[in-house]
Amino acid sequence: MEIALVGNPNTGKTSLFNHLTGSYEYVGNWSGVTVEKKVGVFKGKDARLIDLPGVYTLNPISKDEGVVTNFFLQESFDTLLNILDASQLKRNLHLTIQLHEYGAPMVIGLNMIDVAKMRGIDIDVEKLSALLETPIAPVVARTGKGCDYLAEMVTEDVQLKSQSPLVDYGEVIEGAIQRLTQRLSGKTNKPVRWLGLQLFEGNPYIHSYLQGIIDEREILTFIQSVRSELKNSGVADSLEQYIYKKRNEKIEKIIATVTSNRHAKKAPLSERIDRIVTNKFLGIPVFLLLLYFMFMLTFDWLGFPLSDALEDFISGPLTASIAAFLSAVGVSEFIRALILEGIVAGVGGVLVFVPQIFILFFFISLLEDSGYMARVAMVMDRLMEWIGLNGKAFIPMMIGFGCNVPGIMAARTIETPKERLLTVLLTPMMSCSARLPVYALFVGMFFLQYKAVVVLSLYVLGILIAFILAKLFSKTIFKGETSLFVIELPPYRLPHIRSLWRSTWDKGKGFIKKAGTFIFAGSVVIWLLSYAGPGGADVNMDDSFLAIIGGVLAPIFEPLGFGTWQAGASLLTGFLAKEAIISTMNIIYFVPDEASLQGLLATAYTPLAAYSFMVFILLYIPCLATVATIYKETQSKKWTGFSMSYAFIIAYLLALIIYQGGKLIGLS
Repeated sequence: MEIALVGNPNTGKTSLFNHLTGSYEYVGNWSGVTVEKKVGVFKGKDARLIDLPGVYTLNPISKDEGVVTNFFLQESFDTLLNILDASQLKRNLHLTIQLHEYGAPMVIGLNMIDVAKMRGIDIDVEKLSALLETPIAPVVARTGKGCDYLAEMVTEDVQLKSQSPLVDYGEVIEGAIQRLTQRLSGKTNKPVRWLGLQLFEGNPYIHSYLQGIIDEREILTFIQSVRSELKNSGVADSLEQYIYKKRNEKIEKIIATVTSNRHAKKAPLSERIDRIVTNKFLGIPVFLLLLYFMFMLTFDWLGFPLSDALEDFISGPLTASIAAFLSAVGVSEFIRALILEGIVAGVGGVLVFVPQIFILFFFISLLEDSGYMARVAMVMDRLMEWIGLNGKAFIPMMIGFGCNVPGIMAARTIETPKERLLTVLLTPMMSCSARLPVYALFVGMFFLQYKAVVVLSLYVLGILIAFILAKLFSKTIFKGETSLFVIELPPYRLPHIRSLWRSTWDKGKGFIKKAGTFIFAGSVVIWLLSYAGPGGADVNMDDSFLAIIGGVLAPIFEPLGFGTWQAGASLLTGFLAKEAIISTMNIIYFVPDEASLQGLLATAYTPLAAYSFMVFILLYIPCLATVATIYKETQSKKWTGFSMSYAFIIAYLLALIIYQGGKLIGLS
């Protein structure tokens, strides 16, 4: 049994999906979390649930919304599960009516009943079910309340209560639908009424679908004739506006019948908080203050002590135990050196930053689930509009703070191709979590008293560079109109600890998985390159293949303050994964029982060179996975190559200005 889960953005669709299937998908309290369909199996039932992207209408205006229309046109399913936000019923019902027009069996999950009651809204569920001719189950997806009953209802053999249309669109539209029904008789298995209404609304996917059945000229003539007939009748000038008006009239009658409003005792909490966090003067300072608090927590108050404790364990008892075990089993010196100097040093050097990564992700998850991130997008809209984008483009960038790959994929929610492409190209400027170990290492060595301030400056720098480039690109290679910014501000919610932990773990486990696979394999290769050279095996590291490779790149970075072969080799492996920079440095600077990595780095870098190095890491070529995602989203070698080239140039020029400018004013 195939069940399609459909609803507006931010109605709790993904939370409901997680409760019904027992799986875990990314949950964020903003629109655009699901950018492609996801499939799960109902707990204890022989049925699959397909989670489709959140849409306000079946007439798509962005790439991810097109996934839904294509699903209805190309896929088969048994039942529709439409989730509604009880506190925003009027807006949600526009999609419900379109789903009803599709004519498939449908069940409604009426979510956020608790939020509606808190706002003084009471809904007569039985009356609503009768008027919509659809079974309805009240639920609170965030806590799972009512989800089991909904699962039982939707996995039964749901029957259509009635084939009668919910909305009468008048003589002109209904007559046109009848003519289209006759024309398409026997030529499609899709509901013609739905096809006709979507065609009249201007749905490009429906237009393309019908082109495969009847001639393009006939379609255009048919639409024009309906439009002229509607205008001549004096009813309306626009097909789209007329259809919307008729649906809205029906919805208002339903709302008036099924809802009653109690007077709220005081303004909702969301409104009171928004007076501060969305204030045009206070909004950005509040955002920066929250970032500063996040970095103090990550790099000072909690993160560093935990990372130091983990580093002491890995470099002390764990390494000693592994060394004792290797001696006991009598392995060769080659294997012993490979494991201790390569794998343990490389992988362990990355894993020591796990506490800081998880603290950062926990804080990001808290901001996401609470509903604050949508406010950040709204606060940034005025600035984003000035640079040629809109506030919605800031959401993929914020996601990019965790990882650039899902951030780039989230750009699918942006309506216009120009803004979507620009967002894809600029999101890698955001400082992802993979860069965090590099920052932690260097600020812990060179900026001990100002760790949070220095890291905050790097994050803000990435945002500023992205904004400057957006302004430049939108005035040159990406000329065109910007779209209107429309975003729903969800109510603030206190995230459940379980949901918060799962969200944090889902983000952080990728870091651990990468350390146990990709970084593990990379550490072996890097150590082998450092172990062997033209002169044979077990050579001095300065005479190794790794030193030769890094030495080729070293002169390029000399003006930036880090013109050593060690830095060159680290930056090269950093293209594969930014975490590999740390594993490479741990292997290169590995000196057993003599000095820590930070102590050795102090002799190779100055504070000015260290900051220049971190800025270069922030901006230079994105990692391999990000580059692959850019190509997947743009389907263009030209734009993928452009993203790599301009990033390297910007990183080089800015690091050059920082280092050489710092030297001119006497910094070291």
